[in-house]
Amino acid sequence: MWDDPHALRRLANSLMGFAVLLALMIALDYALHLPVFALRAVQLDAPPQRVDRAQLEAAARRSLQGNFFTVDLDQAREAFEQLPWVRSVSVRRQFPWQLDVRLEEREALARWNGNALVDTDGEVFAAADSDALPELSGPDDAAAEMAQRYVEFGRVLAPLGFSIAAMDLSPRRAWRLKLQDGTVIELGRDHLKARLARFVAAYPQYAGQMKAPAKYVDLRYRDGFAAGMHG
Repeated sequence: MWDDPHALRRLANSLMGFAVLLALMIALDYALHLPVFALRAVQLDAPPQRVDRAQLEAAARRSLQGNFFTVDLDQAREAFEQLPWVRSVSVRRQFPWQLDVRLEEREALARWNGNALVDTDGEVFAAADSDALPELSGPDDAAAEMAQRYVEFGRVLAPLGFSIAAMDLSPRRAWRLKLQDGTVIELGRDHLKARLARFVAAYPQYAGQMKAPAKYVDLRYRDGFAAGMHG
């Protein structure tokens, strides 16, 4: 090869190209780590309603390592998503030294099994909450179904001005409602909306005769229902 000028020229060109590439990589790495590209701000698209600002700041300090170019956006997103009330997060770069963060917060629908919350999408999550929320109780895998039923039953009861204070689903799939006035409604396991609609249609006919709200209403009958009165 040393006697072949063409081979020596190709080798020299290859070495030159490698040297130029290496120099460019070193220069690029130097440029990417210049102080001008250090992260200086994290901008939220909207003020959080539920998410604690101190927890947001702590998550940012913990996860935002590196500068504008080297920061791991996936790591940052995952850190924010671990916070209570955060449903999803998107993080993007805003040249030259800012990150834009968009939070989607959860909307609590009810308390779940006494130690958690369930959101309007039927997802269970852990967070502190002081609002007066209805209570849902049921099997661990029934949260999404119960959240959907809560909304459906609420619409059926709305013409009477009733709202649900608690709802229970037994291991045998029997449904029970407790209204805000204390009335307990036994729905059973079948024809749930039809039974509840029958009660709503019949209620005005005897509501005027009652001196107080019913203690319980049993809708588990084929063609009617039973009501137990206080006293």
